[in-house]
Amino acid sequence: MKPTDLAKALSQYLSVYLPGQRNVSPNTISSYRDTFKLFLTYCKQNGLSIERLTLAQVDEALILAFLKWLEEERNNGISTRNQRLACIHAFFRYVQTEHPVGLVTYQKILAIPMKKTPKPTVNHLTPDSLQLILAQPDPATSGGRRDATLLSVLYDTGARVQELVDLRVRDVRLDPPPVLSLTGKGRKTRHVPIMSNTEVVLRQYMAENRLLHNGAQDRPLFCNRQHRKMTREGVAFILDKYVARARAVSSAIPDKVTPHVLRHTKAMHLLQVGVNLIYIRDLLGHVDIATTEVYARADTELKRKALEQAYPNMVAEGLPQWNQDEDLIEWLSSL
Repeated sequence: MKPTDLAKALSQYLSVYLPGQRNVSPNTISSYRDTFKLFLTYCKQNGLSIERLTLAQVDEALILAFLKWLEEERNNGISTRNQRLACIHAFFRYVQTEHPVGLVTYQKILAIPMKKTPKPTVNHLTPDSLQLILAQPDPATSGGRRDATLLSVLYDTGARVQELVDLRVRDVRLDPPPVLSLTGKGRKTRHVPIMSNTEVVLRQYMAENRLLHNGAQDRPLFCNRQHRKMTREGVAFILDKYVARARAVSSAIPDKVTPHVLRHTKAMHLLQVGVNLIYIRDLLGHVDIATTEVYARADTELKRKALEQAYPNMVAEGLPQWNQDEDLIEWLSSL
């Protein structure tokens, strides 16, 4: 069977354009791939032959029906719906230059708007809660020492969980000043300093696991029990385990603590001790300072202190207590 124009365009987009011309990460390609797997599944369920599906059949009405199916049948949230739509938009921006004959149809698809979503709150841990979680791994076992090192590095660097699991021995520099090289979104690398306590536990961990000799440069920094590269799910499992233990000790631990919460926590702690937003932006690997400003907007205590410094206290401290005014009490009692 001769491949359709949709099959050719989608194959070229995922296997050549994204990795070759856009140089996007494998995780981004996987996200686009999953979107179109869902889209083709929806088409198949609604009587459309995937083998014969063409670009001319993919119009605004079909995309809107697919988005509705995501929300109503698969119970996806608005943010997930918007993410799928963003992948579809990106594909049709590519298609409109490769197959301009359907430009009007493609532009109608590109005009489908994102749904408004409430701004998510920035969940973070207090210093006491963080210390309690980091104290849970058992230092008497090799697994506990690995987990303690992993969680310490995750917090201290403010790394995304994928950046953490992608770390290799060659990305670690323990000589002063100790630095980790993280490769983030868009395959951009940034160099993040680590604090002395983290450097000590990381050096001990690497010495114990024979990661300091020259032949280990390409080995993953953190491995699972099968001696394979740690996964994002594995990191989340480790964190959940110690969060549950810490919650049994203190009710102050939030209900949900994900690896990304440790990233938020690092940013909030830096902000609270007066570190400039520009430095926090560079540490986290944000492209735009506006992304980092969400932490400043989220910290109500910083807002209160800023207002106290900006304006004098206009309320006198010696105002009389209302419950000592007998005439007022008598009037209130008569109501």
